[in-house]
Amino acid sequence: MKKLMLRMWLLAVALFAMESLTAQDVRWTVKTDSVAGERYRLLFEAEIPMGYHMYDLGPYAGGPMPTTIAITADGAEVEGALEALDKPHREYDAIFDMEIGYYERMARFAQWVRLVDTGAVVKAQLDWQICRQGACVPGDIELSITLGEPKPAAERVQEAPETIAEAPKDVAGEGSLWSLIIEAILWGFAALLTPCVFPMVPMTVSYFLKGEGGVARGRLRAALYGLFIVGLYTLPIAAIILITRFVGGDSVTADIFNWLATHWLPNVIFFLVFMLFAASFFGAFEITMPSWMVNKTDAKADTKGLGGIFFLALTLVLVSFSCTGPIVGSVLIKSTAGEFWSPILTMLAFSVAFALPFTLFAFFPSLLKNLPKSGGWLNSVKVVIGFIEVALGLKFLSVADQVYHWGILDREIYLAIWIVVFTMLGFYLLGKLKFAHDSEVKYVSVTRLALAIVTFSFVVYLIPGMWGAPLSGLSGYLPPLTSQDFVMGSGSAVQQPTQAPAGRKYSDFLHLPHGIEGFFDLEEAEAYAKEVGKPLFIDFTGHGCVNCREMEMRVWSDDEVLARLKNDYVVCALYSDDKTVLPKEAWVTTDTGKVLKQLGKINSYYALKTYGVNAQPFYVLQDNEGNQLVEPRGYDLDVAAFVDFLKRGIEAYRK
Repeated sequence: MKKLMLRMWLLAVALFAMESLTAQDVRWTVKTDSVAGERYRLLFEAEIPMGYHMYDLGPYAGGPMPTTIAITADGAEVEGALEALDKPHREYDAIFDMEIGYYERMARFAQWVRLVDTGAVVKAQLDWQICRQGACVPGDIELSITLGEPKPAAERVQEAPETIAEAPKDVAGEGSLWSLIIEAILWGFAALLTPCVFPMVPMTVSYFLKGEGGVARGRLRAALYGLFIVGLYTLPIAAIILITRFVGGDSVTADIFNWLATHWLPNVIFFLVFMLFAASFFGAFEITMPSWMVNKTDAKADTKGLGGIFFLALTLVLVSFSCTGPIVGSVLIKSTAGEFWSPILTMLAFSVAFALPFTLFAFFPSLLKNLPKSGGWLNSVKVVIGFIEVALGLKFLSVADQVYHWGILDREIYLAIWIVVFTMLGFYLLGKLKFAHDSEVKYVSVTRLALAIVTFSFVVYLIPGMWGAPLSGLSGYLPPLTSQDFVMGSGSAVQQPTQAPAGRKYSDFLHLPHGIEGFFDLEEAEAYAKEVGKPLFIDFTGHGCVNCREMEMRVWSDDEVLARLKNDYVVCALYSDDKTVLPKEAWVTTDTGKVLKQLGKINSYYALKTYGVNAQPFYVLQDNEGNQLVEPRGYDLDVAAFVDFLKRGIEAYRK
């Protein structure tokens, strides 16, 4: 038993360590060797992070992005072609229907140049793409090497500006990993303030300090107790993910989470579960684990040794379920919208925050004196979380509503519910609204007053949204502005010079923000772009994509960005999660023989096969012949960088 638990914990630690490697980057080293003072051999070495692979020199027509090194020289002549010094791994790729070569850990390339003038400057433009588990990150850097210097060899190390640490933000379309982790930590601390958990902190700490072996042994056992709490929350979800990956591969796990994030059934179930737990928090009833399970586990906690500590931790998890259940559900459901390993890390962050006080108070018992006494304030915390659960639960119903075009939860209805919910929360904080288990509020404390001020201020912020205010800070949580019936001043100051043709495919139920008249079918958009002589802006997006809405409200809304999208490009939005079933003639058969019938699945398959990405947002600029103009761009709220992205696309198109 001890060995099994130890192995499970080591597995979780190993998984966390593996994911922490994403903070690394491709590291390029350039060495120059002189031959007789005239000919130079430039050696480019790429150090590839563990778990990633980088494609070879290609070329791959219609395939992945190969590694390219373009040499330009002032005062020197380039001799021969670029040479790959390492033999790449080669295998057939079913998605691209071709054999593809790639490197792991290290790749080396060589280029000969002949010196013409002393002090020649050679510039090398390096472009590459590294991938892992279906998510790819492009990178580029320009290196400048001066030749003809007295020393025979020079070495320069430069790092690519685009790090893999940005992959969860750029490629995973539902929020950055760090924001999920921070939110999970905050929920972990919030769970401690619930009436199921808070009274157990001094009780369990006292139990360990009074155990055999003195204070030191008590602290060790308390640390193990916290460790087991972390494992009980984290390892089950890790096991589920690992099993699905082992049985069906990464694609199966990704499909499961995609189904959870976009299908109507899980979203409606999640919505109902949130409402159920909110009602429980308001005092309508109490949700608990079966008593036989809790009693049996508690009895085993009386045993000595490691097993007793484990079952004591299990007892805490089971007893606190009625309070932590909805919080854990919130953390997990949000994280499943990202990459498949996001739930593991977010649950690890939640459980560490949740278990930390038990260990901290055991090491410093004097801190217990500063803890407030249990009382009615704990139930107030529970009720406040209940209000928040109601607000957050609407997001799941909204996703299903948008994906399936039910039209039952448009933006103004969503906002109206939020305004009412948070107004009621404000009155509750002031003691004007009471529930069954609340204590009498004889006076309003400073803390309650401060929270009420924040809550009512938030309500005031929401109200202009009823008339079409963008509410950019909440753009990722609200339905799109296009779902709102009335928008004051909806006439855009940025006029669209070219009227898109009427009767565009899917324009009856799909819309673009800010009055942009675009397309939702790639072939139709390509034909129109060729007709009017404009490049194509392809937007891989989704109804349930939080980052997509945030990009549209905080970046696309910029006057210069909007003017360029309307004036310089033909915009085509490809929704990857739309469930509309297309006519039979529009169905697509994949390389594996699977027939795709839904609009979203067809668009998602095209994105994966063409660009190697399966997440949103993802932006591609394309000319009239289907050629990519510049490197694609993902989620990034830098408006100036997005303007530059559009400018470079136009410049490349006009060459």
